[in-house]
Amino acid sequence: MNSAKEALDRLREGNRRFVADKSNAGTSVQERRREVVDGQEPFAIILGCSDSRVPAEMVFDQGLGDLFVIRVAGNVVAPSQIGSVEFAAERYRTKLVVVLGHSQCGAILATLEELKRPNENQSRNLKSIVDRIRPSVETLLDTDLKHDHDALVHQSVRANIRASANHLRHGSELLEDLIQNEGLLVVGAEYSLETGMVEFFDGIPN
Repeated sequence: MNSAKEALDRLREGNRRFVADKSNAGTSVQERRREVVDGQEPFAIILGCSDSRVPAEMVFDQGLGDLFVIRVAGNVVAPSQIGSVEFAAERYRTKLVVVLGHSQCGAILATLEELKRPNENQSRNLKSIVDRIRPSVETLLDTDLKHDHDALVHQSVRANIRASANHLRHGSELLEDLIQNEGLLVVGAEYSLETGMVEFFDGIPN
C-alpha cells in the first residue's frame, strides 16, 4: 500500500498528465475491470464536490479501483461522509484523504447568496448543506473581501475546504487514531475549472 506521500505524488503526477492531455491509460478498461472484481485497494480517498465538471478519476488520471471517491455538493462533511472515509481508511488501509473543492463552486455561491439575502422558502435539505458551509465563510463578509466578489468566492472556497479537512481530522476518534498512529494524512486541495490544475494547499507536510 502506498504511503501518504507516495499517494500524494501519484495524484500530482496524474493531474499533470490531465492538464497536459496525456492520459496514461495503460491497462485496458475491460482488463482492469476483471482485475478488481474480487477486491479493491484504492491508494487515495477523495471527498469531492458533486459538480459534474470535477470527476476525481479524470482530474487525477486514474482508473478503476484506484480512488475511493465520495461526492457531495460543496464537499461538506456530515456523518455519512465521515463514516465513508472511516470505512475506506480502516478497511483498505488507505493513507491519504483529499478534500477536493473547486473554483466557482455553486454551493459556495448559494451560501453567500443566502447570507446576503436569506431565502425563507429554501428547501430544508439544501439548507442543511448551506448551514454546513456557513460558519467557514460568513466571517469573510465582515472583511474588505465583501467589496471584491471574485476574491470573496475564492477565499470562501478555500475556507470551506480547510473547514472540511479539519472536521475530518478532528471529528472522528477512528481517523484521529489513524492519523496519530498509522500515517493517515488529510489534505485540502482546490481544482481550477479554468486551468484543470489541482493545488494542494492545506495540511501538506514540509
